[in-house]
Amino acid sequence: MELWFTEHHTPNVRFSIKVDRQLYSGRSEFQRIDIFDSKEFGRFLTLDGYMMLTEMDEFIYHEMITHVPMCVNPDAHDILVIGGGDGGTVRELLRYPTVRHIDLVEIDELVVEVCKKYLPQTAGCLGDPRVTIHYEDGLKYVRHAEDAYELIIVDSTDPFGPGEGLFTKEFYGNCYKALREDGIMVNQHESPFYQQDAYAMQRAHKRIVDSFPISRVYQAHIPTYPSGHWLFGFAAKKRHPVKDVNWVRWNAIGLKTRYYNTQLHAGAFALPNYVEEMLRDVEPES
Repeated sequence: MELWFTEHHTPNVRFSIKVDRQLYSGRSEFQRIDIFDSKEFGRFLTLDGYMMLTEMDEFIYHEMITHVPMCVNPDAHDILVIGGGDGGTVRELLRYPTVRHIDLVEIDELVVEVCKKYLPQTAGCLGDPRVTIHYEDGLKYVRHAEDAYELIIVDSTDPFGPGEGLFTKEFYGNCYKALREDGIMVNQHESPFYQQDAYAMQRAHKRIVDSFPISRVYQAHIPTYPSGHWLFGFAAKKRHPVKDVNWVRWNAIGLKTRYYNTQLHAGAFALPNYVEEMLRDVEPES
């Protein structure tokens, strides 16, 4: 008998991966957590039946959510990661010698424990002494932070369930307050392709635009995410994500990456027309 994992991308579209075996299934107070093994994508993590990452393509997501803001400000040394219990974003951040401290705020302790055991490729750096893990609600945590970080990365799940509060105007306003005067916030911004995802993307973008003077969107191709076309939001108090970058300086750091490079960084902010139209629909008229 064949075993397949199937995710519903829309009521009429499904995405399936053939599974060799299920390695873990459990339920925390927040969500169901599953780890599967497959020939095509290696091990992968799902939460409440939604794909979070696979060993095969997680590097794309984690490199793009991390190296874009770190290229804009390679001096960021105090960093807040909200969500990201799989550890992939922390892994990429710790490659920078300038990073002094990372606060990782993850609501679900069981996600971290499961990823440490079954996904060491992503979670292997969570024990680094520069990392402090806080098991609490990111929305509540950031309310009490002020002028504390150069960079906030919102590595959240989709805008429903445990991650719902991380897409509100209150949350983005509190992130602005938690950032220092030259601060940057980056978040996963959903897909623009399917109608329901596009609506969530527009709603998040509008709230970020209302909170930050600089707000841009960039893209990546992630095969196992709905439609494969995924967006990230870049918001900053002062720095433009392309015009205010020292490309030579980032390249001099010498990081070996599999997806990200500085040419791709610049190009990722050049969006298809249909996406630009969606963003303009929710941006204030200039």
